[in-house]
Amino acid sequence: MTTTRDPGAGSPGSTVTASLEEVTRLVRGEGLMDLQPGYYVFKVALNVLLLAAGWTAFALLGDSWWQLATAVFLAFCFGQTDLIGHDAGHRQIFRTRRGGDLVGYLHGNVLTGVSFGWWTGHHTKHHNFPNHLSLDPDITRRQVIFDAKHRTKRTSVTQRFIVRHQAWMFYVMIMLEGLRLHLSGYVAARKGALKRYAAADLALLTLHLAGYFTAVFWVLSPGKAIAFVVVHQALFGFYMGLLFAPNHKGLPVRDGAQEELDWLTRQVVTSRNVLPNRAVDFFYGGLNYQIEHHLFPSMPRRNLRRSQPLVKEYLLTHGMPYEEVGLLRSYRDVSDYLGEVSDEVAALERAARPAAGRV
Repeated sequence: MTTTRDPGAGSPGSTVTASLEEVTRLVRGEGLMDLQPGYYVFKVALNVLLLAAGWTAFALLGDSWWQLATAVFLAFCFGQTDLIGHDAGHRQIFRTRRGGDLVGYLHGNVLTGVSFGWWTGHHTKHHNFPNHLSLDPDITRRQVIFDAKHRTKRTSVTQRFIVRHQAWMFYVMIMLEGLRLHLSGYVAARKGALKRYAAADLALLTLHLAGYFTAVFWVLSPGKAIAFVVVHQALFGFYMGLLFAPNHKGLPVRDGAQEELDWLTRQVVTSRNVLPNRAVDFFYGGLNYQIEHHLFPSMPRRNLRRSQPLVKEYLLTHGMPYEEVGLLRSYRDVSDYLGEVSDEVAALERAARPAAGRV
């Protein structure tokens, strides 16, 4: 497990000469922004085959506790299917909105019950303002906090417990992520945040959930059905949380009404790569190349591996950091950071008690 970075990058005396235009010309010159239709035909077909195999096994097993194994398999399938929706939203599959929407709504709303309309708006804001405490929705929607000053927003006993133990509670809370993803489209619609196709979006979501619960409770007895749903949705959420946790958490955060960092800098200094191999690439759907993905969101997943050495060399030779660690180290870094925030909150609360007693 290694971390590669320029220790002087970003310090007052360092010289940063990196240019988004230059690194873009570099990857375009290698053809790395070109679409990969054959690759995505294979990926979509494979995902549909895996989902079909999972639901076929579910139908054949019938009312059996072995269905919990099917729930584990389908949780993985749901995550892989939503990764295709992620790529569609970034126009990695089609450059046109119509093509991307077709794939995105099919893989999100229909196959996994996650609102593609909500996700595209949410994820675009995240890409524009990664790790911004007020502007990044991946920060603001979490139950844990990433800066001690946000402790005042967590007032209930449960919320305070989570913050106090968030170094490990984070990995407990992400098991609820599947439920939250299913509800996000309805919440967004209530807030008026679904800008396009709102009625169709909710109709497809409802169709998925109705079909899902009908199938589960038709085949399984109530006790087994509830166990299946809990295991499937908890592991689906856990998988989705594991996919996104290492990408930015534990890296520099910032706040304020305005964005102070230029686009290239904010993408690089807030992103972390996980050292690649074929298994990691498959499990993470290319998100382990987070720096490259944030610099070039529309780059097809297949090309991220080829772009990585080019981008890494360019950034390091032009005064920028490059965070790259092993898989287990990435999760440990997240836990260590969250634990440091918890310790800071505890110290601030201890310091406040004597002052409050003197009032």
